[in-house]
Amino acid sequence: MQSCPNLTKMPSNTNHMEIDFVVTWVNMDDPEWRAEFAKYSNKTVTEKNSVTDARFRDYGFLRYWFRGIEKFAPWVRKIHFITSGQKPEWLDENNPKINLVSHKDYIPHEFLPTYNSVVIERYIHRIPGLAEHFVYFNDDFYIINHISPERFFRNGLPCDIAAFQYNPSWSQWYRRIKNNIRLINKHFDKPEVMTKFHDKWFDKSYGSRARWNYLLKYYDKFITLRTPHNAQPYLKSTFEEVWEAEGKELTATSANRFRDSSDYTPELFRTWQICKGDFQPYNTYSDTKMFPLMLKSRQAIKAIYNQSYSLICLNDNIHIRDYDRVMQDVRDAFESILPEKSSFEL
Repeated sequence: MQSCPNLTKMPSNTNHMEIDFVVTWVNMDDPEWRAEFAKYSNKTVTEKNSVTDARFRDYGFLRYWFRGIEKFAPWVRKIHFITSGQKPEWLDENNPKINLVSHKDYIPHEFLPTYNSVVIERYIHRIPGLAEHFVYFNDDFYIINHISPERFFRNGLPCDIAAFQYNPSWSQWYRRIKNNIRLINKHFDKPEVMTKFHDKWFDKSYGSRARWNYLLKYYDKFITLRTPHNAQPYLKSTFEEVWEAEGKELTATSANRFRDSSDYTPELFRTWQICKGDFQPYNTYSDTKMFPLMLKSRQAIKAIYNQSYSLICLNDNIHIRDYDRVMQDVRDAFESILPEKSSFEL
């Protein structure tokens, strides 16, 4: 089994498949959005809630998201820009690569409005015109160096890492991941999967990150997989297949307007892909990094200046000290590598 090599700087003309990017965004400063949120939650955004300033505040970095795409991944076919009906005033919606998508365009109306990201994400396959091969981004995932299509897909399959990770279940997010695993164990036999796709589960590129694969080789149930918090490649047909198998569960929990411990996360679709063998093994940690800005703002800023990775995540937090200074320093770092306005900007 040949794993995906480090292809982040290879020329993109070796891959002819159409690949789309999907990104979600919200303007939390929009008075209409805030009023609607308060109506349904009976809370203000800054109160302790599953929706907080840190999840949605916009510090002006979205321009650099688009600049990074244009400079480092110009091969993308289409960018599906998902919002609740909003649009940055500077975004050129007439750019041929832009598809503005409102929640009402693809999420069943009975579940709107929703402030639950997993509901917004689980219906992505219903976006009109979405390619079979797509990469899902949060708006805090950035491309900061050249990256090729083969970094995300090879031989028609997503490049990904299949590695177990201990789940302590101490947070709501981990409890929701366990919900995913319950469905995975319902549909897949672990010994059979790991025998059939042995080389993909024990690919040498994973290194020590696959140690739980060896420890749990003879355990007969799936546990949580490592989840790199960064841009994730998917097959649209995987979403369709999961919905065909577990549409009742997914529909029932779509009524959760806010995050809930009964939710299923997008990792369900990713894990399904992996268990089916619909992936090419690749250590995604080799060229991506998640930086919690509350703890690692200096490291994040340095990584941007040096373009140390192809993909980074800047994880916001309401408790960041010297917030304005940190955001200005991050902005300066982005400006140093992406100073030119993109064609996506008016």
